Amino acid sequence: MTALNLREIYRDLHAHPELSYAETRTAGIVARILTDLGYDVTTNVGRTGVVGVLSRGEGPRILLRADMDALPVKERTGLPYASTARGTDPDGADVPVMHACGHDVHAACLLGALEELARRSWSGTVVAVFQPAEELGTGALEMIDDNFFGRFGVPDVVLGQHVGPFPAGTLAVRGGPAFAATDALSVVFHGRGGHGSRPETTIDPVVMAAYAVTRLQAIVSREVAGTDTAVVTVGSIVAGTKDNIIPDTAELKINIRSYASDVRARILESVERVIRAEALASGALREPDVTLFGQFPVVVNTPEAAERTRAAFVEVLGEQRVFDPGLVTGSEDVGAFATASGAPLCYWLLGGADPEQYLAAEREGELATAIPSNHSPFFAPVEEPTLDTGVTALVTAALTWLG
Repeated sequence: MTALNLREIYRDLHAHPELSYAETRTAGIVARILTDLGYDVTTNVGRTGVVGVLSRGEGPRILLRADMDALPVKERTGLPYASTARGTDPDGADVPVMHACGHDVHAACLLGALEELARRSWSGTVVAVFQPAEELGTGALEMIDDNFFGRFGVPDVVLGQHVGPFPAGTLAVRGGPAFAATDALSVVFHGRGGHGSRPETTIDPVVMAAYAVTRLQAIVSREVAGTDTAVVTVGSIVAGTKDNIIPDTAELKINIRSYASDVRARILESVERVIRAEALASGALREPDVTLFGQFPVVVNTPEAAERTRAAFVEVLGEQRVFDPGLVTGSEDVGAFATASGAPLCYWLLGGADPEQYLAAEREGELATAIPSNHSPFFAPVEEPTLDTGVTALVTAALTWLG
């Protein structure tokens, strides 16, 4: 068995990103490597997912998960292996594609860990999951609905990691609620279009949308307790075609992040109240359409599983390289594997930022602006020690749970 060149694999995946449910090239590479490593490989699980299984007698069954999909972002890192790829988004539009969330790191690290595990002595079963469509929040459920547990067994624990913009070589793990729930809403305001020179003959949906955007900002600051955490973001406003035409409709896309079910319910109710009130205040002849088009559940790390895994990380890497990140406002669908199976979950963060640049930005108070974060066109985790630490973390966690 030839040793994997993880840097080469990572660069190749980074240069050839694929959107959700289009990860065919990536899946092919993963399947070939897993086969070479001696894993029993199944492709097209949940459309484009790949599962590799390695069994060594009686013992725990552990699920190790990585995601594979990329984002519709034009890369601006300037790296020699930067992506120039393009793809077709769910609306049929041609878009640039980039691994702006680090899923290339996740896939490469899991492949490296599986190579290491194939060499080690242990008892039990490793189920390696390379999941599609995490960015849509549907990939895990798609695999589960494809009879995942009937085909690959019910795991005793679910493990995985996500790269983030803190120093490479460090890990962050937290028990309990760890990653936020997400609700994605589309809101369409209905007005009455007309000529821009005669606004009195129209009902302007752009004005409705503009007031709604402003008013929505007060929900978190005035309706959510200071001891709770939530985020409301209007990420898209689409209206009109020309400067002198008042359109018939305006659409907002709203993203809500929360951790507690009561806070989530309160925010959703408040968003709908604001939207309908602004339409009424503008004299709209029809109520706005409010559609929930995407959801991620809260990722809740089982406290005992998180502590057991954290202790193993500390033993291998040292206390100074393992910390509690606090609540993470990003979202993930990895928890679906744990919820659907009843297995404990431990999902941690892997540092990917250049340590010296991070410390310099921290000293200058410029972390928020100087260190590119996930989904940025400049997001590019340093290859080392990110890849090495990611492999070490996965192997350590796996061996902590295997017999």
